[in-house]
Amino acid sequence: MDFRVLGPIEARSGDTRVPLSGSKVHTVLAALLLARGRVVSDQRLTSLLWGWDPPATASAQIYTYMSRLRKRLGDQVEIVRRPPGYVLFARDSRIDLLEFERLEQKGRAALGEGRYREAAGLLDRALALWNGPALSNATHHLCEGELPQLEEAHTLALEGRIEADLALGRHEEVLAELTGLVARFPVREQLRAQLMTALYRCGRQADALHTYHDARKVLADQLGVDPGAALDAAYQAVLNGSIGQESPPLIALRDQVSGAQVPAMLPPDWEDFTGRAAELQVLRTVLEPDVSPGWKPRRCLVTGMAGVGKTTLAVHAAHLSSHHHPDGQLYVELREPDGTPRDPCTALVRLLRALGEPRIDSPGVHDDLEELTRLYRARTAGKRLLVVLDDAVGDLQVRPLLPSTVTASVLITCRTHLAQVPGAQTVRLGPLDHAQSRALLASAAGRSRISAEPEAADALLAHCGGLPLALRITGTRLAARPHWSPARLAAQLADPRTRLDELRFGDLSVRQALGRSLPLLSHLGLVVLRGLARLADGSCTVQQMALALETGEAEAERGLEELVDGALLTINGLDLLGRPIYHCHPLVRLFAYELGRLCLVPSQRRSATEVVRR
Repeated sequence: MDFRVLGPIEARSGDTRVPLSGSKVHTVLAALLLARGRVVSDQRLTSLLWGWDPPATASAQIYTYMSRLRKRLGDQVEIVRRPPGYVLFARDSRIDLLEFERLEQKGRAALGEGRYREAAGLLDRALALWNGPALSNATHHLCEGELPQLEEAHTLALEGRIEADLALGRHEEVLAELTGLVARFPVREQLRAQLMTALYRCGRQADALHTYHDARKVLADQLGVDPGAALDAAYQAVLNGSIGQESPPLIALRDQVSGAQVPAMLPPDWEDFTGRAAELQVLRTVLEPDVSPGWKPRRCLVTGMAGVGKTTLAVHAAHLSSHHHPDGQLYVELREPDGTPRDPCTALVRLLRALGEPRIDSPGVHDDLEELTRLYRARTAGKRLLVVLDDAVGDLQVRPLLPSTVTASVLITCRTHLAQVPGAQTVRLGPLDHAQSRALLASAAGRSRISAEPEAADALLAHCGGLPLALRITGTRLAARPHWSPARLAAQLADPRTRLDELRFGDLSVRQALGRSLPLLSHLGLVVLRGLARLADGSCTVQQMALALETGEAEAERGLEELVDGALLTINGLDLLGRPIYHCHPLVRLFAYELGRLCLVPSQRRSATEVVRR
């Protein structure tokens, strides 16, 4: 079987095209192929097919699409139901994307080693696999999520092939192509530098200089930045005549000018950051050490429940402290969108690319955790870096991502404490107090609207329970609907049965944030989580939970402690007999109620994690 996604999605058996109808079926097939043998969850399939507005029959429709694919593809592939989703085993099938990646990696390796003729041939074969825009017959939801990285890979391969062509003296052959590419991608500095090289070698020095100055203007107007190392290297080479036919490749010239690559991976800062003054001061103290011979590695954990603002605080503190880390700032998310842990190899590849490690594209390196860890520690050794590891799941995942150098600062956000991060200071975040909550709501919705209806504002604050994510969603919904009064939204949030439905806006959702904890819970943890719905005020002792679930105290305690470890519960003091009192946030209790209600309707046949799609 021959599968293609680099163009229209299709399957071929020999020379015969397999008949597949509709964008939905093509989207399901593409999602399974792009997963590369990993499970694609029902939640992800639903979002790729329908976005934020799935039908009530989504599960049934997905089942139907899988049945159609099995029937059409026959015995040459196997589509298996593996909770929480499906996985495709392609066996000996050919997938154009995997072939492209194989050829592209070999081509870039040859380019880096100076084997330009081989590199040009390999990269040309890789680019020939593209048959128009990738995923062109899929839903726009799939294209939004997958197409940018595919197009970036295509452009990088194109830049690599042109680099090889220039090294082989083919500047006249690529000049027209480069002119069109620069018009299409006006802010791609590598393409501009290659065009300057080709123009100069064709005897058009003035045009090469004009290309540089035009790039300066475009970059300033569109991005507000100056030209980077690639353009500056080409400009200097044009001025001093070192970009002639016998000169080193542009990559070497760039490296001579730029030296080591300085990464800047932090997400945008929050301009309206509100509250957390004490916690922010602790982080700044950790991340802004005195420069002295006795300087020690600085590491900090930011822990708390989903939606409590760990990432927002960490990113804000990192931006404020970035000037103390002149060798760059690294950032990586450590959970997949469905809440499952991200493979450390995937995270290391991303970080090494940002650090400019050329050996990252060598064959076999991407899946070799030991080799990736070695390269990462070599690249970070002795550097004043700031590393932000966001939403970590456990020690085994984090350990390879810790620089061995004593000069790097590491900031980790996680839902529970990590035991194997030496010397780490822990900052625990809880819900905001009343004043901080009001300030955050007013910042998002507008101070005048909140102060105009103080009683309605108090009701909104009560419904959000001090959870920053809920407050930001509420404030953003008001800001997006200037004709709504705070009282109207407060009335919509008043019903606890639909409150989680209302606490959603765009890609922000309290339900989904809480649902990302589910994949890591055991069966016992899920049972105890559903049991929280039976608590009158969200608090209980081990004995009370055991009574509610009609189980033993030891089992109830294991389940409660698992929820504490997953930041779905906190321990809120001791009762009169000295027994721990476990407490859950009101919105966690509503989430638990939803899970329990689903389990009471077996005819729906829905798993616990499916609630997060609603």
